[in-house]
Amino acid sequence: MKKGRKLEKRIAVFGESGSGKTVLLSSFYGAAQEPAILQKSLYHIVAEDVGLGNRLHQNYLGMRDSAQVPAANRFSGESYSFAVKLKDDPSDAWRKRPFDALRLVWHDYPGEWFEQDVSGPAEAQRRVDTFRSLLNSDVAFLLVDGQRLVDNAGEEERYLKLLLSNFRNGLLNLRDDLLTDGKPLEEFPRIWMIALSKCDLLPEMDVYKFKEMMIGKVAGEIEELRRAIAGMIDGPHVLSVGEDFMLLSSARFEAGEIEVTRRVGLDLILPLAAMESFRRHVKWASYKQIPGGLAETMLQGAMPIAFALVTPKNKWAERLYKLVLRGKVADVLMKFGPDFLTDASRLAGHKLAAANANAKATHDNLLATITGFQMDLERAEGEKVLLRSRT
Repeated sequence: MKKGRKLEKRIAVFGESGSGKTVLLSSFYGAAQEPAILQKSLYHIVAEDVGLGNRLHQNYLGMRDSAQVPAANRFSGESYSFAVKLKDDPSDAWRKRPFDALRLVWHDYPGEWFEQDVSGPAEAQRRVDTFRSLLNSDVAFLLVDGQRLVDNAGEEERYLKLLLSNFRNGLLNLRDDLLTDGKPLEEFPRIWMIALSKCDLLPEMDVYKFKEMMIGKVAGEIEELRRAIAGMIDGPHVLSVGEDFMLLSSARFEAGEIEVTRRVGLDLILPLAAMESFRRHVKWASYKQIPGGLAETMLQGAMPIAFALVTPKNKWAERLYKLVLRGKVADVLMKFGPDFLTDASRLAGHKLAAANANAKATHDNLLATITGFQMDLERAEGEKVLLRSRT
C-alpha cells in the first residue's frame, strides 16, 4: 500500500454572526499546537495553508495571552484544510494501512447570508458557490448561541424560532440554484448536529437538558427544517436533523481573562467528522429502500475506516481494499460479507478499549487513533456533552 494516502473528511459549520464560529475554529487549531497536547497526541494537526494557519494560531494566542477576542470574518465563507498527520511509527504497520493521514476540510458558512439579503448579483453568486463547496460535507454543525439564550431567558423560543426559520428560508432560497433541473442532490450533509455554542454561559445545561429545551420550544421548526433539507436530497429517509446534540465552548470568558484550557466539546469535532459518518453510513447503506448509487457511495466512503479497523486481523484486507479503490465495492462485499462493515462500525465498550490498548502496544498509530476517536465519543456521551442518534 502506498504510503502517504489521505482520507478526506469534511464538516460545515453554520451559525449566526456572533455565534462564535471564528473563536471555535481558532481554538480548535490553536489548542492543537500547544506543546503539552503535541507531546501526548498520536498525531499533529497542520494547516495546509500556512498563512491561514498562522492567522488562526495568532487568534488563539491573542485569547490566551491578551484576552483578545478574534475579529469576526463577515461574509468570508472561507474553507480551511488541515492535515491530520500520524506521528512516525517505529513498526511496519503503515504498510498495511488503507490511509496514512486524515484531511479535515472545515467549511465556515457566513451567518449573515441567512440573516439579510445579499448586496447584488455578484454576492448572490458567491453565496451559491460557497454553499456548493460544502455539499459533500460529512457532518454539519448548526450553532445555537448560548449568549442569545441568556439574553432571552424565559423567552428562548423567540430567538430559537427566528434562528431556525432564517436558516430554513435561506436553504429554500438557494434550492433552485443548487438543484439542476429540479433533480435531488445525492451529495449533501446528512448528519446535522445541533450544537450549543458558548455553553460555559449556561453551566447548568447538560446535553439532555439542551435537547429537551430545543424539542420543547421549537420541535415544529426543527421538523420544518428537516423537511426543507429532505426536499433537496436523494434518499431523504437517510437524514438526521434534530436527532444529534452537543455542547461546545471554545474557552471560558471572564473579566480580563480568557481561559483557553476550559474547553467543552471542541475535541469531538475531529472524531465526529471521522467516525460518526462512518457509523451512520454503514447503517444507512443497509436500508433496502436507499437508492443503489447512494448506498455504494456511502459504503465506498466507509471502507477506509472499516479496513483500518480490521487490517491487523485479516491478511486479505489490503488486497480487498485495492478493489475498493477501483470502485469494486460490490465485489468486496461479496467476498468479505456485509457483517464485516457492521462489526467494524459497532466496535464499542470493552472490545473498543482492548483494541485501542493493543494498537498502542504494537505501535499501530492509525488504529490507536481511530479507536481513540471512538472512545472520545463514548466518553463524551457519558459526560452528557454529546447525544448521538441511534437511528
